Amino acid sequence: MAAELHPRSGKLIGLSNSNKTAQRNQPVQEFNHGLVLSREPLRDRDVFTVRIDKKVNSWSGSVEIGVTALDPACLDFPSSATGLKGGSWIVSGCSVLRDGRSVLEEYGRDLDQLAEGDRVGIQRSARGELHLWVNGHDCGAAASGLPTRLWAVVDLYGKCTQVTVVSCEPPSSMERDMERETVEGHEELPLTHNRPDKFPNNIDDSGAGTGNTGSTNNSPAGGAGLGAVTSGMMTNDALLFHEKCGTLIKLSNNNKTAERRRPLDEFNNGVVMTNRPLRHNEMFEIRIDKLVDKWSGSIEIGVTTHNPNNLDYPATMTNLRSGTIMMSGCGILTNGKGTRREYCEFSLDELQEGDHIGLMHKASGALHFYINGIDQGVAAAQTPPMVYGVVDLYGMAVKVTIVHNHNHSDRLRRNNAIMRALSPDVGRPRPPPALSLTSDPDATDRLLFHSNCGQKAAIISEGRTALRPHATDDFNHGVVLSGRPLRSNEVFQVRIDKMVDKWAGSIEIGVTTHNPAYLQLPSTMTNLRSGTWMMTGNGVMHNGTTILDEYGHNLDRLKAGDTVGVVRKEDGSLHFFVNGVAQGPAAWNIPPSVYAVVDLYGQAAQATIMDDMADLPPLPEDSSEGPTVMSPGSPCSVAGGNSANDLRFHQLHGTNAVITNGGRTALRQNCRSEFNDAIVISNRCLRDGELFEIVIQKMVDRWSGSIEAGVTSIRPEELEFPNTMTDIDYDTWMLSGTAIMQDGNTMRNNYGCDLDSLTTGSRIGMMRSATGDLHYYINGVDQGVACTGLPPDKEVYAVIDLYGQCVQVSITSSSGPLDNSLCTSNITEKSFPIHSPVAGVAHRLHSKHGKNVVLLGEGCQAVRVGGYAHGIVFSAKELKTDELFEVKIDEVDNQWSGSLHMGLTSLAPPELPSCPMSGLSPSLTQLRAKVTWLLAGSEVRRNGVLQRQNYGASLDRLTVGNRVGVKRCSDDTMHILIDGEDMGTAATAVAKNVYAVLDLYGRVTAVSIVSSSVLLIYLPLAPHPSTHQVESTKLALVPNTIMAFLENHGKNIQLSNQNLTAARVSSYNQGLLVTAQPLPRQQLFQFQIDRLNPSWTSSLSLGVIGHSPDRLNFPSTACCLKRSAWLLQRDSVFHNSLKICENYGPNLDTCPEGTVLGLLVDGNSCLHLHVNGMDQGVAAQDIPTPCYPLIDLYGQCEQVRIKESVCWTPPPEVNPNKTCEYQALCSRFKDLLTLPDGYFNEDAKYNLCYCESCHKLRGDEAYYKRGEPPRDYALPFGWCRFALRSEVSSAFKKWHIAYHGTSVGALRRTLDHAQLLSGTSSIFYVSPAKMEGPNGYSEPEENSNSLPDRDRERDRDREVPRVQLSPTMRYSGLEMFAPKVQFRDPRSHCCHQAQVGFQVCVRPGSYKVGPQNLGASEPLDPRFSNTEIEWITKEQGGTLLYGLLIRVE
Repeated sequence: MAAELHPRSGKLIGLSNSNKTAQRNQPVQEFNHGLVLSREPLRDRDVFTVRIDKKVNSWSGSVEIGVTALDPACLDFPSSATGLKGGSWIVSGCSVLRDGRSVLEEYGRDLDQLAEGDRVGIQRSARGELHLWVNGHDCGAAASGLPTRLWAVVDLYGKCTQVTVVSCEPPSSMERDMERETVEGHEELPLTHNRPDKFPNNIDDSGAGTGNTGSTNNSPAGGAGLGAVTSGMMTNDALLFHEKCGTLIKLSNNNKTAERRRPLDEFNNGVVMTNRPLRHNEMFEIRIDKLVDKWSGSIEIGVTTHNPNNLDYPATMTNLRSGTIMMSGCGILTNGKGTRREYCEFSLDELQEGDHIGLMHKASGALHFYINGIDQGVAAAQTPPMVYGVVDLYGMAVKVTIVHNHNHSDRLRRNNAIMRALSPDVGRPRPPPALSLTSDPDATDRLLFHSNCGQKAAIISEGRTALRPHATDDFNHGVVLSGRPLRSNEVFQVRIDKMVDKWAGSIEIGVTTHNPAYLQLPSTMTNLRSGTWMMTGNGVMHNGTTILDEYGHNLDRLKAGDTVGVVRKEDGSLHFFVNGVAQGPAAWNIPPSVYAVVDLYGQAAQATIMDDMADLPPLPEDSSEGPTVMSPGSPCSVAGGNSANDLRFHQLHGTNAVITNGGRTALRQNCRSEFNDAIVISNRCLRDGELFEIVIQKMVDRWSGSIEAGVTSIRPEELEFPNTMTDIDYDTWMLSGTAIMQDGNTMRNNYGCDLDSLTTGSRIGMMRSATGDLHYYINGVDQGVACTGLPPDKEVYAVIDLYGQCVQVSITSSSGPLDNSLCTSNITEKSFPIHSPVAGVAHRLHSKHGKNVVLLGEGCQAVRVGGYAHGIVFSAKELKTDELFEVKIDEVDNQWSGSLHMGLTSLAPPELPSCPMSGLSPSLTQLRAKVTWLLAGSEVRRNGVLQRQNYGASLDRLTVGNRVGVKRCSDDTMHILIDGEDMGTAATAVAKNVYAVLDLYGRVTAVSIVSSSVLLIYLPLAPHPSTHQVESTKLALVPNTIMAFLENHGKNIQLSNQNLTAARVSSYNQGLLVTAQPLPRQQLFQFQIDRLNPSWTSSLSLGVIGHSPDRLNFPSTACCLKRSAWLLQRDSVFHNSLKICENYGPNLDTCPEGTVLGLLVDGNSCLHLHVNGMDQGVAAQDIPTPCYPLIDLYGQCEQVRIKESVCWTPPPEVNPNKTCEYQALCSRFKDLLTLPDGYFNEDAKYNLCYCESCHKLRGDEAYYKRGEPPRDYALPFGWCRFALRSEVSSAFKKWHIAYHGTSVGALRRTLDHAQLLSGTSSIFYVSPAKMEGPNGYSEPEENSNSLPDRDRERDRDREVPRVQLSPTMRYSGLEMFAPKVQFRDPRSHCCHQAQVGFQVCVRPGSYKVGPQNLGASEPLDPRFSNTEIEWITKEQGGTLLYGLLIRVE
């Protein structure tokens, strides 16, 4: 065949010399679009050979060669050879790629190292194998099974800018031609010649020792003269690791791989060096193969002038004090000393397995480092001419391999493959492509993401989805671009699939003129300073500068499921869209060829292109986190082994549904863009009379309609899940809104409840009776028969449709056998006596009750289903005068102490919030919302305060069968009746409108009403068998397990105090702690927050893990634990990193120093959180045994200390959160001052009382530090603080705390000006002295009095008054600074004296410290010297009012 190139070629190629020479135009500006093919297909055994004529140094990578089955006459030429598909084999660097995918690494000679004059050829053998020829020598088979019709491919890529075809003949004739046409100045060495392994110290760039001293080749590569050497010499010429290395290093893979031995025991002695010096412009690149997460610090890389043969290897290269330049972390060290602290934005300590690190010694003497192929710039301007590459496998770095293939696009593919391996979608089966009778001509032109993406981003789903796999660890480096430019009026729209709530900021979208193929992507697109328009927040930026401040909807407020889009219109204007709504023009004169850009920044973790040509993939939630409960294969049997609490959701479910929390929780993913396809079904059939109950945990206000619930006879394995369950037309009964539907048809309207009106916290239950009736229960109350005729011989499964507004539900612990009279079997867990009062007149319990209570029997029965508290219930109506409200004790649990509480309350249950579990106190003794009178044991209390002792028989002695009643008599007294006997007057002055209230506390777990408003006829009560009566046991007292922290912990943790105290000593993460001992049941594990650092955001999290921590490899944060882990973070509960509960307990990020937190697992395997001794209720269920407490010292929380563990008993009858009488007195005095409410913070939690009782209850220390630099201040003990409304930014956290005493008359003036003022109304006004004061302030001179009065007045007005402050109120609160005033308490009518002052923030450096001026000889405060107790400031704006302080005597 003719040795010519085809006339059709890449767009930058120019052909000459009868189509034998190809040159890439603009070689310095462009590195690709240089593809050429042979004019005719190759014949078998013909070697298509080209000579490299020219190279440039601007790029990495070089010539690529191969074959393709694509005809060049009709080929749409890609930008590079690796983009060829449809049967193409390309040799790139030293890798072989088929259709763009690497099939062979480390093959033959590295093409990137060839020099000008070198020859490279490609051949298809008669056996269908692909062979590469370099300078006349066969490199062996690169691939097999090639088709017969193939064209040769040459890509003038990167450094290679010109080639010439020299032959296309079989090998024998080709070798003869090569001998005739050897380039002048190149003398081939004999095959037996080998390069020496060792180099003298004085080696230089002239080619000494190469045999090429006479070479005239002036290639920029230092080894250019080696271009024509034989293949036998090439093996030794490659960069390898030197055989002499650190004492713990093991070399393998022909000295291309280095590994540090004993990586868990040793962290250094891992230095390796190259086997020869680096040539100029030669890339030395390694790949990180293995890391361990035990040490701090990681890999270090650099160059040294030391010859490895003569070097006594140090433990770490940074110990060398001569001839060495190393990159360590993100800085540069020269001879062991830091010369550049912030060299680049990448840190070597943060790189992952699979990342690449390279360096290049330029001909100019400059040293450059490369991270994943990205040049980080000049690290050192001048380096010695001869240096060796050096790698220090330090700390976390264990194993690396030298990479000889530096091709940029191949590295991007490899990097994306690594990121995909870390992404949640790995290993997921993909649905087969839909069959189509007609081809889609636009399929190849579909808008997809380009493979070149940000360092922390990955592209999955065939280019349609972009994500940040480590979104909780990194907030930037998530830039992705479209694969092609946008057409005019073409809308590019993405859906936010996943978000994290750790960071500020969110998704950003826009356009850029930069081609993604060779754009060095920044950490965030707003850093680009050319050709870029971005919408960020609710503003628009052009080239990093804001051009519109208030443009449209704030992108930072978007949630998962929302969409954002961008379009460039034909007129050149740029428009953005949010959820399909146009936001208007954002910019004009946009160039026609722009690429779409999405920046997955901050909270935005994943986005998918909205494409009408394909179905969107589901959100990447992993539904296999918890154990999956399989459906039994046989029909349900009442006598089977399943217990009531084995009810779970089945593993089969609707497309948009996700099952978590061990099968107990179901949620609809993508809830703001999908409203259906979220049907879930029970894992087994329901027994007759068995209640299946769920609680609504999350709703959205985006849709109409809500949850639907019912039963079906269709087995889950046979059910083809429809969009909604009401689409099923057989064997299905559903409640939708108020309509009862059978097989998709409405049977009945206006049923007793409306599911569309339920809110978060509502409970829905369903039950089929033995007679075939279907009942629904709302918050435990039976709504009556919904329908009849359910076939009793068929098994039925519970069905929940998470439709519309309803997003997440969980199965409650109330699910199980409900009604003995309805069951077909007498085998039940609990049995409740059924009373038969006259219908319609019996007392009922109100639907608002404690969160651990379930109401049964149409509100006549109450059962506490978990814990010992949260069991408050009310009468459904107010009690009339002399009306008796009486209950009978049905069940007791002897594992608890305490018993039933009963009384009257003026709190109306209808006034409670719709979610009662967050609005009621854990016990009746802590109910403070309205006045409550109650009997607890034999003590009568009013609002928890003891009123009377030894009243009648103690309620603690009652047991099953005893009756307790309460009534309000006509003389406004409360009477308690026990078994019908009146115990006499318990309380007086009882309000008229009261409800009966009782607390299923401690031992008493179930009661039933036995009273009514008219005469009732009772059926005889059968004795109720109780398991506690049949088999009563006494708990043996066992000593508490002594808890301490485990030695295995996060790498930033330091233990002390016999492992009872833990501190995070650096950074904001890597602070995980686990106890060495498992947590016994019923033992409260407590610890105290000792130190917070306000420099960080967020704070600690805590929980338990269900496996031994001895060999646990601790991640950076607790939220990364995905196996048998329950975590409390902020005010949410997570199981295996998935959120299962919101609005639980207080926000842990707001806990101050001194807060005591506790964890307890009760006898029902439920996890409880305790805050300052207060139980916050059940956080999670089914906690395994054993379990280990876990603490993550994250963000602000830097130190905790274990407190003595205690066996849990019910909390004492003292509420730590009670209203302090002293605080109330100070508040009444504040009201007398008639200060506007607008000056004070609306949130009362910031008001603190520092009386002796309150500060001791909180565990306050007397002194704290604040500001930068830190400075001591004393808490204002004896005062009460009322927080002021102020704009406190993060900058004020660096200010110091001080106090300012003032007079009552100066309060309003000071608050009006929002700053401390001096004047006649303020006792801090100080007349100017005539000489320099002790604090360094110069005052007016003597002759100033000679000025006219007008001038003196003007000068006085220009004076900045000075203000006196102090770090302690023991000084600022003295009467000379804060004079006392007398007032009469409007409540007690007693006279008191009061003082006022301010707590202020003071900017560091704005004040001077000086001595007290009272003449006091004794120390005023033990922490502060009298010579430094007074601070003086004259700077306006140097103080910020923080709180009003009041002290009353």
